Amino acid sequence: MNARLPVGGCHVTVPLREANPVIVLFTDFGYEGPYVGQMKAVLAQQAPGVSIVDLMHDVPTYNPRAAAYLFAQLVDEFPLDTVFVGVVDPGVGDPARRAVVLRADGRWYVGPDNGLFAVLATRARSATWWEITWQPLRLSNTFHGRDLFVPMAAHIAACGTPEPRVTPIEAGAVSDWPADLYEIIYIDRFGNAVTGIRAEAVDQNARVKVGGRTLNYANTFSAVPRGEAFWYANSSGLVEIAVNGSDAHRALGIAVGNLVEASEPNETGN
Repeated sequence: MNARLPVGGCHVTVPLREANPVIVLFTDFGYEGPYVGQMKAVLAQQAPGVSIVDLMHDVPTYNPRAAAYLFAQLVDEFPLDTVFVGVVDPGVGDPARRAVVLRADGRWYVGPDNGLFAVLATRARSATWWEITWQPLRLSNTFHGRDLFVPMAAHIAACGTPEPRVTPIEAGAVSDWPADLYEIIYIDRFGNAVTGIRAEAVDQNARVKVGGRTLNYANTFSAVPRGEAFWYANSSGLVEIAVNGSDAHRALGIAVGNLVEASEPNETGN
């Protein structure tokens, strides 16, 4: 049985099991103010019936590099053919900053070509890039999330392809960023500090140093006394710094961008 999807300006017939595309929003806009709501208003018009998921809107602002390592760890929970709209875009409106579509390991990504998708693409088994060359009737200088990226995502959700609104390119923004980023990349509402280090890259016997403190591994909060700081592998597979029953951000005086070291116990001198 087939279903017809009148979304994104593309009327196509698809198998019913494929008639529920998902569009995911990942931004640094915050939950306050009109920005996320305006993006959803466009989706309500151009992608009616499509499931919309707010993955994150509190990504560190103006920081595509930190966002790239965080984003790469969060996408595997979503089904294939999910369309992600990623907007961490301090260069919005700059003619030198391209707008791109990436298809990596069966999922779609729409957003600025500023490295936000670089870690995803580097780790992917397959990655194909396009530059968005289509221009909508309304395109503000400073809100491409609403005016360009969301309409593009709606089109992909409807049509299963970014064509004809794109031109193939060899690759998106190429960076010399490392495989794992030894920095704090995100502070959650509990004050836990997420790093850009995949937990699989660090032995559990290692000690992690941040903010002048050297921390041992624990597998969960209750494994250490209340008030003690430790590191653990978080649910997204990243090394995270925490304090049992407290706020690591404040207790340790750490913030996004702080450097993190990991070493075997005999290398720390402790």
